[in-house]
Amino acid sequence: MKTAAIVLAAGSGSRMHSDIKKQYMEISERPLIYYALKAFEDSFTDEIVLVVSPGDIDYCKAEIVDRYGFSKVTRIVEGGAERYDSVRLGLHAVSDNTDYVMIHDGARPFVTEEIMQRSIDGAKMNRACVVGMPVKDTIKIVDESGFATSTPDRKTLWMIQTPQTFEYDLIRKLYDMLEDKKEEIKAKGINITDDAMVVETFSDTRVKLVEGSYNNIKVTTPEDIGIAEEILRSR
Repeated sequence: MKTAAIVLAAGSGSRMHSDIKKQYMEISERPLIYYALKAFEDSFTDEIVLVVSPGDIDYCKAEIVDRYGFSKVTRIVEGGAERYDSVRLGLHAVSDNTDYVMIHDGARPFVTEEIMQRSIDGAKMNRACVVGMPVKDTIKIVDESGFATSTPDRKTLWMIQTPQTFEYDLIRKLYDMLEDKKEEIKAKGINITDDAMVVETFSDTRVKLVEGSYNNIKVTTPEDIGIAEEILRSR
């Protein structure tokens, strides 16, 4: 069985309010993207495809992949305008003999091999598996004016994380379908925000959820940098 990981590092990080792209900001003297790549490098993963912003391939090869010796990174490719464009480009860069692929946000530095293994096991049994955690807070549905309209049962709500893991042939086929129909999808007001939505939208395959970790945070805002540094210190 061959397993690949697509690590997404093509975002602009606009919510960081920094001239440095989020994925290259340092946390404990290492760029943010280092930690996700290191986790996959040290795991059972056979191949890593790194998806970066346009124009960043040479920088990432020299300053990230070569500098830190990430030998499992077989391809560095430029991403697209939207996250789903970047994922599709990453999928097309993965070796054709891949059985399962994990799609991971490079801004989640604390993925572990245990999380990866749970996601792979779930994909083996169900074809599609994402990691997440039950929400801790009460969630409100609000209208356009900001007034609460309903309160869903918290027991049915999970916050979704990555990696999101799939049979490679399945997810590549579905992303190609999305490419062909994305204008139609936009016209219907459907906003594809994660890989599981592609499966839910274009197939009858049910997506299994398995536990990740509350530490498997996505670094998005300046406040998250401090949280990430605290998690690193506690390891």
